[in-house]
Amino acid sequence: MRHTPRKRFGQNFLVDSQVVRDIVHAILPFEDNLLVEIGPGLGALTQPLLRSLKHLHVVEIDRDIVERLRREFPKEKLTVYSADALEFDFSALGENLRVVGNLPYNISTPILFHLSKFAKNIVDMHFMLQKEVVERMVAKPSTSDYGRLSIMLQSRFEMEQLFIIPPEAFLPKPKVQSAIVRMTPLKKPMIDASSEKLFAIIVAASFSQRRKTLRNTLQNYLGIEDFQTLQIESGLRAENLSIAQFIAIANYLVR
Repeated sequence: MRHTPRKRFGQNFLVDSQVVRDIVHAILPFEDNLLVEIGPGLGALTQPLLRSLKHLHVVEIDRDIVERLRREFPKEKLTVYSADALEFDFSALGENLRVVGNLPYNISTPILFHLSKFAKNIVDMHFMLQKEVVERMVAKPSTSDYGRLSIMLQSRFEMEQLFIIPPEAFLPKPKVQSAIVRMTPLKKPMIDASSEKLFAIIVAASFSQRRKTLRNTLQNYLGIEDFQTLQIESGLRAENLSIAQFIAIANYLVR
């Protein structure tokens, strides 16, 4: 049965067999891995992953695809959750979880932030995303791609862009290039739980007006004397600060 890709779900199905092999090789699944795939679609990754795994979990929002997957794969091999990944409780699957998926480009950032909440349950994550998003994820300070996404994710994960995938590998063909990124939770979190909420607020405020200086964007939080105590130049822009400096601001304000 032919499935028509649905724009509202951001569906672009992977159809290039060589790209599929490259992705599975990067994931390197082992038989007993607790692995969950987000947005399995028509099963381009699902089938080769199951050749290596005893069992696979998948989260899919499209009910037509859910029914299709349940028909094609036995329950003993595949558990299908008919759910929105943005609302799914990944901790319910257990610990030492590996996560993979071709994330819908229109909601990739919210999904990444949602998954960050479960970092302590996760071993690693491999995602196919829009290349521009991956470049922002792995960006370094004082570059045009460095921003809120870079800081919030790098404060929790080690990240590596693995390889680029051309639009021709998908059906329908997207207008952008894609890339595979590997995310591994840091063994020790960079920020204390007590400062975590304020850290997110400070980072968001700092980048709320990207071209303005910290003196302006953080005026509700820090005065000139505070910047001097922190040894941070108030005339800098948010993109010039390291993650450690943003953490220092949050810790200072908590104290």
